[in-house]
Amino acid sequence: MELCVIKHPLVDHKLTLLREASTEQPTFRRLVEELVTLLAYEATRGVRVRQVDITTPVARTTGTRLAQPAPLVVPILRAGLGMLDGMLRLMPAAEVGFLGMIRDEETLMPVTYAERLPQDLSGRQCYVLDPMLATGGSLGEAVKFLVGRGADDITAICLLAAPEGIENIQNLLAHLDVPCTLVVAAVDERLDEQGYIVPGLGDAGDRLYGLAD
Repeated sequence: MELCVIKHPLVDHKLTLLREASTEQPTFRRLVEELVTLLAYEATRGVRVRQVDITTPVARTTGTRLAQPAPLVVPILRAGLGMLDGMLRLMPAAEVGFLGMIRDEETLMPVTYAERLPQDLSGRQCYVLDPMLATGGSLGEAVKFLVGRGADDITAICLLAAPEGIENIQNLLAHLDVPCTLVVAAVDERLDEQGYIVPGLGDAGDRLYGLAD
């Protein structure tokens, strides 16, 4: 999996605000959407397009439109749902599928509890949304799930990643003969003993939607 860390002053600024424990929930949600749009701008540089002939108010010319089948955006529930609007703001023509995965807090292993995706993803470019790449288990299983249905080009967009998670997901996906890219705003220091990213920003799902213990 190719790693792409986005270096941009606005990315750093918004990420700093997200990290702040004092950032309130409505502001946190808005910042996630804004940051995802910035990350998606870079993540979609390789999106497939086709040339089309169009007529402007002045003359005929050739332009560019997204190729078919349309790109598929797949947020990993629940936290990935908070990234969806930011992605669709940039690429509204994309289709959306859902994959529900949760990390077992004792084993740190991913468990799939729901999915709403096409059975055949042949020829599809997929963009997977997951705020935190911690152990890498959930994201790795999600990518393998999509490849199993025929996806042939996958880009994962995360706000933050831990070095351990990057190494783990590279090992998990090493045998796949499918181009995979990981786009992140930053790579943090490490995981703590509970499997949380340090310094991180806490539990993204809880900060987006509440319901913390």
